[in-house]
Amino acid sequence: MRKQKTVAPSSERDKIEISQYILEHVPKQAEVTRIEYEGPALAVYTKKPEILAGQSSVIADIVNVIRKRIVIRSDPSVRLPEKDAKRAAREIISPEAEVTDINFDPSLGEIIIEAKKPGLVIGRNGTVLHEIIKQTKWRPRVLRSPPLRSKIVAHMRHYLHSESKERERILRTIGERIFRPNTYDVGDVRITALGGVQEVGRSAFLVQTRESSVLLDCGINPGSLKPFEAFPRLDIPGFELDSLDAVVITHAHLDHCGLVPFLYKYGYDGPVYCSAPTSNLMTLLQLDYLDVASKQGVIPPYDQKNVRECVLHTIPLRYGVVTDIAPDIRLTLHNAGHILGSSIIHLHIGEGLHNIVYTGDYKYARTMLLEAATAEFPRVETLITESTYGGADDIMPSRVEAEKRLTAVINETLEHKGKVLIPVPAVGRAQEIMLVIDGYMRRGLMKEAPVFIEGMISEATAIHTAYPEHLSREVRYSILHDGVNPFQSDYFTIVEHPSVRQEIMDGEPCIVMATSGMLEGGPVIEYFKSLAEDSRNTVIFVSYQIEGTLGRRVQKGLTEVTMINSEGKLGVVKVGLRVESIEGFSGHSDRRQIINYITRLKPRPERVIVCHGERAKCLSIANFIQRRCGVRTFVPAVMETFRLLSV
Repeated sequence: MRKQKTVAPSSERDKIEISQYILEHVPKQAEVTRIEYEGPALAVYTKKPEILAGQSSVIADIVNVIRKRIVIRSDPSVRLPEKDAKRAAREIISPEAEVTDINFDPSLGEIIIEAKKPGLVIGRNGTVLHEIIKQTKWRPRVLRSPPLRSKIVAHMRHYLHSESKERERILRTIGERIFRPNTYDVGDVRITALGGVQEVGRSAFLVQTRESSVLLDCGINPGSLKPFEAFPRLDIPGFELDSLDAVVITHAHLDHCGLVPFLYKYGYDGPVYCSAPTSNLMTLLQLDYLDVASKQGVIPPYDQKNVRECVLHTIPLRYGVVTDIAPDIRLTLHNAGHILGSSIIHLHIGEGLHNIVYTGDYKYARTMLLEAATAEFPRVETLITESTYGGADDIMPSRVEAEKRLTAVINETLEHKGKVLIPVPAVGRAQEIMLVIDGYMRRGLMKEAPVFIEGMISEATAIHTAYPEHLSREVRYSILHDGVNPFQSDYFTIVEHPSVRQEIMDGEPCIVMATSGMLEGGPVIEYFKSLAEDSRNTVIFVSYQIEGTLGRRVQKGLTEVTMINSEGKLGVVKVGLRVESIEGFSGHSDRRQIINYITRLKPRPERVIVCHGERAKCLSIANFIQRRCGVRTFVPAVMETFRLLSV
């Protein structure tokens, strides 16, 4: 076997050298027309993509040498027109595959095929895919048809299609920046807390090396209206949009992603990296944030145009895929177990110089909805962990105990002819509670009653069904193999229009699940106003209530609240209903799970930074970790910088 030469590291080579190496090693008959940096990959354009598709080992050998991801794209000049390509694909694919939709992404040269039986679209050993490539010159991406259609997924696809030229420009610009030659030798690594430390909300960390600058999360604090407390401190001297290489988002909750569009409002033109489900959910929640602000008469920090810019610049990544995001930083996402698509961020800096693991929000236990957070990494020197439930008394009941408690409270309320109101975040807790209610009612353990669902829950649930591979083994198997979607239970009724709310509230005992989860706007407010005074009714909190929110105040025993009535005037609502908090459903780890995660983390970190918790909880868990594990532990303040490494 001929020995391959070694290509020099990226700091010592340029695009021409890489292109020459690729051209030397791909078959000439593939007719390569150009090689471009596109986002975190090298795109090889060819007039005969089917030749390279059939010789994947050739590309794999090249990747092993140049150590960069390669994607094969057909030259736009040879692609069939979309209408003709769609017709050709349908002729090639067996009707038994039950194709439900075909779309295109011109910026990636992809034909996106949704089918109820995706295996038949692929064919034995990929024969059908190869034929599609050969006849249409488009690269197929095959998806399983989701049981529920998501409007936001469809809208995002349509927008990316309509802006494909701009998307191509963005990807090329990002690629050129990622693979630029190093200006400085790899050395200093420092991290600055811009928010989400000694508090819950506005999470943001700035990681800087001599060469690069990366922002981890960029959230808002929904419990505060003061800009210095509501938004990350982007006003620090070291933060410059022009020098920012990437934004990496752990998950779609607004306290982690709510301010990302603001960056584009002020000129950021770089990428946002996250998982594919996070991309969809993030867009959904950002648009809802604008809608709620508009209804409340609040001027938001950005508009829909900025959200669309965020969509254009977002690069979805799969778990476990190592991706270059800067000349000296590689990113890998891992499952965090918090909500659909939630990710633990692993940053590999330099050639083994330093490794950071940022947990975001994580659940170190299996739930009905998701698998437990990943706890094994190639290398870890610095761990940044959340501590939402890090206090000495923050020991949650087991999930089974929480389910039994929820069932008991619901049964007691329904027996007393009352109504149950469950404020839920649209993403995560809503789907978890839906699974519990459906399961317990079907088994006869919970009294049967109508379950009314309102707000973004339906859309968020549709996004969940679009990504069954991200769900727990049981739910995934139910959807993919049994053909049973537990989110489409006969017990559930979707509230399509606000006009039916009064009928629900005047009707028979029932369960209402509505957004938002902290009583901060959304349809849940109307239900709360109507149900609050009747002692037969119950409000059940199943998610964390941030300090300052109405949910937190009701949780603490608030007896009266001033709210706008149906006539648009301020009125006092007396809170006489039963208030229950069931913490066992949280998507966060409790104190025991945090400790277990850190003690079982492989390899053992040299340093632990504690964040995302009230001050007392951060300090409590940090002190325990330092004593128990003998690891240096820090609780930073906002705007505090840590030097992780100095060489």
